[in-house]
Formats: sequence, C-alpha cells, structure tokens
Amino acid sequence: MSIKVIAFDADDTLWVNEPFFREAEEKFCSLLEDFMPAHAILKELYHTEISNLKLYGYGIKGFMLSMIETAMRISNNQVPIALVEKVIQIGQEMLEKPVDLLPGVEEVLQNLNGDFRMVLATKGDLVDQERKLKKSGLEKYFHHIEIMSEKRTEDFAKLIRHLDVAPEHFVMLGNSLKSDILPVLELGGHAIHIPFHITWIHEQVHHEVKHERFASVENIQLAAALIREM
Repeated sequence: MSIKVIAFDADDTLWVNEPFFREAEEKFCSLLEDFMPAHAILKELYHTEISNLKLYGYGIKGFMLSMIETAMRISNNQVPIALVEKVIQIGQEMLEKPVDLLPGVEEVLQNLNGDFRMVLATKGDLVDQERKLKKSGLEKYFHHIEIMSEKRTEDFAKLIRHLDVAPEHFVMLGNSLKSDILPVLELGGHAIHIPFHITWIHEQVHHEVKHERFASVENIQLAAALIREM
C-alpha cells in the first residue's frame, strides 16, 4: 500500500462552513441597503477581506473586522454605533454555529482508522478551528492536527517533513483546488478533490487540473475507496 498518511481539510470537507459566511453576507447587506446595492456591498467587502488577509488571516474574527471596516468606508463613517453592534452580533452568531458533519464523514474516519496515519490539515483562526474540532467529536481519529495560517507549498512541505513521510506516501483530501490540491501536487504528493457546492471566490481555480496523482470525486466515501486502491 503506497499511501501511509491521509490529510483531511476541515471546513467544507469534514463539516459545513462556507454557507454560514454567505448567510452572514446577506445579513450584512441588509444592514447597509440604504447606502449601496447588495452586489456593490459584497464587492467592497471582498476587497476589504483580501486586503486584510495579511493582518488578520482567515476566519470569522477577521471577517467581522472587515465587515466593520467596509461599513465605515461605504457610509463615509456615518453608520450609527447600533449598526456596528449588529455587525459584531453577526460575527458572534457565526462563532456559535453548530458543527454539522458532512454525510459519511465519521463512518469513513472510523473505517480508515488504524490502517493509515490520519492528519487534520486546515487553515484559519486557531481558537475557532479548535472549537469546531472539539464540537465535531472527530479529534480522536487524528494522529496529528495542523492549523495553518496559510496553505502554501512551503506550509505543506513543513508538515510532510514533520510527519517524516515521503510525499509519494502522502495524500491530501479537500474541497479547495487552490489550497488543498495544487500545493500538494507540486510537492510530489497525491491529492483528491471533493467539491463543495459553495466555494469562496478567493479559493476558486479557473483552469482544469490534470495530473497523474490527482483525482476528483463526489464525496468522501469515494475518496476513501480510491485511497485503498492506490
């Protein structure tokens, strides 16, 4: 068996995440509808988020701060403090969301447990990701947990060195071609894409990925079956 380590992305691979951001964006646009149309607000918010990534990283807290900054900018600093409080409330509600596992996730982890070393390799805010992992009940399945500020080639190279595994014995499962798939392929590892029905614009890849160590499947069950055939 050539695969020894399986790394799993978390958000929108093991549990639901991105729909909560879309829901929050809708609420945010409703708060600011007197200042700008919704599509223009979303464009401004995205611009703010990308500009702030180096300062805040990924996650709900940075998203909350970007919403506040966007509200101040598009209103020319005219938004009342009550509206800012509502924006903060949107963020706090996101932080309290339940962790909804995607279909088949725990069964797959149970089935693979013991046959492979399993790793959680995700990015985002440390406290929030730890909260979601604890709520998920999945922590017991993982040999190692890596919460990254970014998922670049060098970040995966560091992880693979830490795990003391050759890239050809490593496979990454995730919903983001940009963050989960391409960096691992570049290192010589295997990668399996499990698409989620919503993908943040910043994570989208607009070219077809073709590689001998790459596969795209509909769900995590099919990914697990494919790994056993490698």
